[in-house]
Amino acid sequence: MIGDGEFLRKVNAKELVDERFGLPTVKDILAELEKPGRDPRPEFKAAAFREDVRELKDLQPGMTLEGVVTNVTNFGAFVDIGVHQDGLVHISRLAKRFVKDPRDVVKAGDLVKAKVLSIDMQRKRVALSLRLDDVVEEGTPSGRR
Repeated sequence: MIGDGEFLRKVNAKELVDERFGLPTVKDILAELEKPGRDPRPEFKAAAFREDVRELKDLQPGMTLEGVVTNVTNFGAFVDIGVHQDGLVHISRLAKRFVKDPRDVVKAGDLVKAKVLSIDMQRKRVALSLRLDDVVEEGTPSGRR
C-alpha cells in the first residue's frame, strides 16, 4: 500500500474516520503514504572540504576554502574548514563594511568561503577572512618552523 498511489486514491477516507482520527487527519495520512520518505525540510547542504587539506600542516596562507560557521562571538566567528581546528574570522574580516554585531553577518551552520590569512602551528590557530580579496602580506607568520 505504501507508495501505491493508484490503490490509495481508491480508498474511501470517510470510512476510516473514527473518534480518534477525523477526515482531515485520515486524508493527510493517505497523502503521506502515497509519497513515502518525502522530507518537508529544506535540502541540507554540507561544506565540501578539500581532500588535500586535512591537517593544519596542509594549510597555506592565501588558500580559499569552504567551511561551516560553528560559533559566533562578539569578536568574530569560528569556521570549520576541515582540519580538526576551527579558524577564527575576526569581526573586522567578516565583511567589507563596518560590522557592529557578527550575528548580523553570519550564524552557526552557515556555509562560507574563507581565505587563510595565517597559521600558527605552535598555538594551533588559524586566522581567516570572509573578504576573499584580502591580500596576504609577505611576512605574515605561518608558524612553519
